[in-house]
Amino acid sequence: MANADPLLLVLKLAKDAEEQAALLLKAAQLECQKRQNQLAALNNYRLDYMKQMQSQQGQAISASHYHQFHRFIRQIDEAIAQQNRVVADGEKQKNFRQQHWLEKQKKRKAVELLLDNKEKKRQVLELKKEQKMTDEFASQQFYRRKQQQ
Repeated sequence: MANADPLLLVLKLAKDAEEQAALLLKAAQLECQKRQNQLAALNNYRLDYMKQMQSQQGQAISASHYHQFHRFIRQIDEAIAQQNRVVADGEKQKNFRQQHWLEKQKKRKAVELLLDNKEKKRQVLELKKEQKMTDEFASQQFYRRKQQQ
């Protein structure tokens, strides 16, 4: 292993970095989904509360109850607006992590391509070397036959 290609170490490091970036991307995707679920829950809660209030329509409702209802709806709307900002932030983070992962993947593929090209060159040199040895062996045999005749 003394003459191991240094590019193999670079490839290992590139794979590790890509794997780490993939884990971070997965975590960002899960967090983004969690934030979206929380937003959906808030929207559903608001809708349910509106339906509940609508079902009481036609009944006598005190002014304070009506005022509390509107204040509560405003609070839910503020929470929804805040959650929309949280979701947008999560999307930005997810997109950043995705770009980071794609960069790491690109670097890994570049190192693999370098190694592949290096191996192909080595194989070509090996074939040329073998061909040269075969040619030399054939010419020596030809020369010996000529000498024997």
